[in-house]
Amino acid sequence: MTTASQVNTMQVYQIVIRATPQQIWDAITQPEFTRQYFHGARVNTTAEAGTSIRYYSPDGDLWGDDKVLESDPPHRLVVTWRSLWDADLAAEPASRVTWLIEGQDAGTCLLTVTHDQLDDSPKTADAVSGQGWMFVLSGMKTLLETGAPMTPGGRSAS
Repeated sequence: MTTASQVNTMQVYQIVIRATPQQIWDAITQPEFTRQYFHGARVNTTAEAGTSIRYYSPDGDLWGDDKVLESDPPHRLVVTWRSLWDADLAAEPASRVTWLIEGQDAGTCLLTVTHDQLDDSPKTADAVSGQGWMFVLSGMKTLLETGAPMTPGGRSAS
């Protein structure tokens, strides 16, 4: 089950995934995973604090050029966020995304994604709200639990 809440300029999403913290960390930080659930984007990062985190489109265009602010593998990753794939979104100041991975009982983890610092980025807040992050997190869950990405209609390809 995925839940979402939006309070002013902070959006919080939670999802339980049948996977280990390391599997979820890899799904966030490795391009062979992100390209299957994150709108085709390939991440490029070492995930070390102070380094870059970049997202590339399937055609190689730069969709995001951000910075890792905090890193505690495989439990917490905090990054800046700017959507460069759209000129209006790229014109807004960077916001922040925090990925928190907490192990639960029975081989599951609670993944909490907090997207905040959106005060001066209303177009970004609108673009990532609801279906934006929900689609990404549902896609990650499907991929990790079934081994197959979701199809464009939202069903597992397996």
